[in-house]
Amino acid sequence: MGGARMVQDRLGLFDTPPDRGEIRVGLSVVTLLFTLLSAILLLQDVQLVEVPAFIPMINGIMFVGETITATLLFAQAAVFRSRALIVLASGFLWAALLLIPHALTFPGAFSPEGLLGAGVNSTAWIASIRRAAFPIFIILYVVIRRSEQSRRPGDERRTLTVGAGVYAGIVFAGAATLLSTLGHDLLPPYFIDRSHLIYSHALAYQSVLLVLFAIAALMLFKSRRSVLDMWLLVALGGWLAETLLVLTLQGRFTAGWYGLFVLTLLSHLVVMLALIAESNRLYARLALSTATARREREARLMSMDAVTAAIAHEVGQPVTAVSLSAAAGLNWLTQTKPDIAKATDALRHISEDSKRTFDVIRSIRGMFGKAGGRLSNFSLNDLVRETASAMDRELASAKVSLAIDLDEALPPIRADRVQIQRVLINLMTNAMQSLGPIRKRYESRSKGRPRTLTVSSGVLDPQHVYLKVSDTGCGIAAGDMERIFDPFYTTKANGTGLGLPLCRSIVRDHQGRLWASQGEECGAVFQLELPRGVSPSQE
Repeated sequence: MGGARMVQDRLGLFDTPPDRGEIRVGLSVVTLLFTLLSAILLLQDVQLVEVPAFIPMINGIMFVGETITATLLFAQAAVFRSRALIVLASGFLWAALLLIPHALTFPGAFSPEGLLGAGVNSTAWIASIRRAAFPIFIILYVVIRRSEQSRRPGDERRTLTVGAGVYAGIVFAGAATLLSTLGHDLLPPYFIDRSHLIYSHALAYQSVLLVLFAIAALMLFKSRRSVLDMWLLVALGGWLAETLLVLTLQGRFTAGWYGLFVLTLLSHLVVMLALIAESNRLYARLALSTATARREREARLMSMDAVTAAIAHEVGQPVTAVSLSAAAGLNWLTQTKPDIAKATDALRHISEDSKRTFDVIRSIRGMFGKAGGRLSNFSLNDLVRETASAMDRELASAKVSLAIDLDEALPPIRADRVQIQRVLINLMTNAMQSLGPIRKRYESRSKGRPRTLTVSSGVLDPQHVYLKVSDTGCGIAAGDMERIFDPFYTTKANGTGLGLPLCRSIVRDHQGRLWASQGEECGAVFQLELPRGVSPSQE
């Protein structure tokens, strides 16, 4: 359950505020885009050779990228049932589909005048409509998301389906294509010929786009709350840089014109790469959470098995005595000449055994039965390394560094390897949790402190070895120190209180000791003491 809750707490790109590292990366990308814009502006008027394959190549790359982005957004919209994500995905699909007529109508790409009955202004209008789609759909995304957040749990509203979003994207793209090609005479002029534009008209059109981008960026910035919002802001920054560059262009096939499409390509791939990276991270966290949940389930089953065995062993004997005494008392009373003295003695035994039964039940919370595992000689150091390797991904996901300080001269121990590994996993998991989100209330106390978990081993005396698991987390409160090994006592919101008592029970069954103490400067230290193994001649 703890693993499943970890995934619910972090839904990845779509419902989690960005951390500082992600914000720094986003700012670096925006800086890179505007640096590239500055470099292009220096060379924008340099006339270059016309490359007919350039537009189909760039459009093909962007089509694949934006289709992947739309697919990922549609998939997440289906999972979270979000109309806002469906609208955003429809915008990316619309923009991706418009790349096809943009390439087909571009003069010189597939025919001198362009295909689909295009006019001299068709390609420019398709590009402008395509650029306008992004701020419009981002504005709709913000507005619809606000309405979803304000909706009460009992409100029933008609859900926008993914199919409807796909259909809308296709219809809008088709309508924009028909308007720009067959209806090109209805649109204001953009170009004089295939290479030279009417600058005053272009300035007016791009100024409208500039205002749309500014409105979308302002609305998204004011209501930002997730990693997706941050990367959409980064993309908006790139699209804003594109529009500023278009405002300075006088025609096609210049260094500025070619640079515009390179800048466009980078801006449009930002969201796709962020989606893929965050989705992969989410799936990795899900896999780790599943493994953690499985381990927790095994630990709980093991705890229940131990409790059941203890009950059967400890309660069985006094209950049997009660049953026998009751039968004897009944026998003495039902005789022809009832023996009152012996019947009274039997009832007295029943009372005593009943009290003993209740005493056992009260103490059963403080003990766990032996788990009858297989004993063997093995290296405690090897077990530590094996366990550390198994938990490596969880440590990385929790951003906890592991330090191992093992005594290579450590003699082997004789124990149940599986049970001792269970103890070690439990102690390491507790240490990770003390360093993680579960202890947010201690964040101010531990701010700036390295997130380190240390496992060390050594020889305690000629007959015993030790293993220490320490951390730099929030430590153990003074009032909890004496009770953390009590059954069913837990400091976690969703803990069972069985882990540490079971660990201590296992260690005691191996004639060892387990105790906790405060760290020297911070955190907590759990020390495990076990008897060293026996040589083959002693077996």
